[in-house]
Amino acid sequence: MDGLNVWYHSLARNPAFPVGAAVEALSGAGLHLYPRAPDGARTRGMPGILFFNEPDAEVHDFLRAASHAGVERVMAVAAHRASLTSGAAWGVLRAGASDALAWDHSRAPATEIAARFERWAAVDALVDSALVKDNLAGESAVWRAALRQMVEVARFTDAPVLITGESGTGKELAARLIHTLSARPVKGELIILDCSTVVPELSGSEFFGHERGSYTGAVSARDGAFALADRGTLFLDEVGELSPRLQAELLRVVQEHKYKRVGGNTWLETNFRLVCATNRNLQHEEANGHFRTDFYHRIAGWTCALPPLSERVGDVPLLVNHFLRALRPPQAEPPELDEAVRDYLLRREYRGNVRELKALVGRIARRHVGPGPVTVGDITEDERPVCADAQAGWCDANFERAIRRAVTLGVGLKEIGCAATETAIRIAVGDEEGNLQRAARKLGVTDRALQMRRALRRTDKPQTDEFTN
Repeated sequence: MDGLNVWYHSLARNPAFPVGAAVEALSGAGLHLYPRAPDGARTRGMPGILFFNEPDAEVHDFLRAASHAGVERVMAVAAHRASLTSGAAWGVLRAGASDALAWDHSRAPATEIAARFERWAAVDALVDSALVKDNLAGESAVWRAALRQMVEVARFTDAPVLITGESGTGKELAARLIHTLSARPVKGELIILDCSTVVPELSGSEFFGHERGSYTGAVSARDGAFALADRGTLFLDEVGELSPRLQAELLRVVQEHKYKRVGGNTWLETNFRLVCATNRNLQHEEANGHFRTDFYHRIAGWTCALPPLSERVGDVPLLVNHFLRALRPPQAEPPELDEAVRDYLLRREYRGNVRELKALVGRIARRHVGPGPVTVGDITEDERPVCADAQAGWCDANFERAIRRAVTLGVGLKEIGCAATETAIRIAVGDEEGNLQRAARKLGVTDRALQMRRALRRTDKPQTDEFTN
């Protein structure tokens, strides 16, 4: 590794944690370490390390702010293994850490940490490359996490990948990215087969190919999908539509990469990478006996879940700009959006996810004329909101589902309210990069109220500020 720059910060109050020695060891492992400035400005965009004794509320708050809710890479390093129990480790990850380990968990912690940063740097360089950004646009924490997972499995493994997600979330684009980033020395083509269009009577020929005369109409030999994907990638779209019978027929070729053509007696070999996609919950289908367990575990060597657009609303303006730019002549800047249009696009529901947003932007672009910004008149009459209230629609079906789940699990009203408040605070503080004044303004409370809330939470005292009034 060629001198990766990394910031560090210590919340370790116990002198038994040799932070200075740890920094020296990490420098010896190839990292260039810099103390993190109080406001984090000097080290913004740089990965970091947090040293601590116990994963308390102060540690969690720091991780949320420093990682920007998981966007930036932060390694959480505890002094001793006893401080990182199972529950504590998961809590540190939920707070925004990329990984968590104890300094005394092995004989060479500095080398292990340096290796992680090296991998993360390689992954993030690809995530930030034009290849990825020009095809799978988005900067939200949940989308960046999905991209990081896809890039890592694509470049550093040859595992079969199962891509899950609702219709319109970009599963085929993800499959193309995995194929493109594959590190195979000799790379064949990407072969796409939509399983929902496979006719049962011809499925053998579609997948395995056939010999001449193997059935009526087989006037010549034909290669199937597995042969065409040799040295390349086979993408089985809508794999959840395959019947259990056909899943059984595919078991051998998926596992051993050997098959016979329909009407043939010779075993043929093929070297392909398998990528599958589905909008179904295959684990649920498996539990109900509608999807074979043995086939599922053969295709799901690694699972990448693409979030729906409702979970990455912050990416909507970026995606709109991306689609508008694609519809403009080369080098031409896309038009800006009036505030009302931007607000409409942010609050609108997209059941078809990114695909629906792209289609909507296309319709808006075709109506828009002139060099000025996109205005409300560019939105077709049948798509205009019925209610003009700027706050309407935030309490939508997703919010109701979360509350329904809590009620079903027996969570009390007080706990639900506290959880909602804490989540809102965490999001606001993360969005404002730890600036409590701006976060309080966004939440509609005073700076003092927000500070008291966080201080009382650390001491587990009852909340008496304006959050509960």
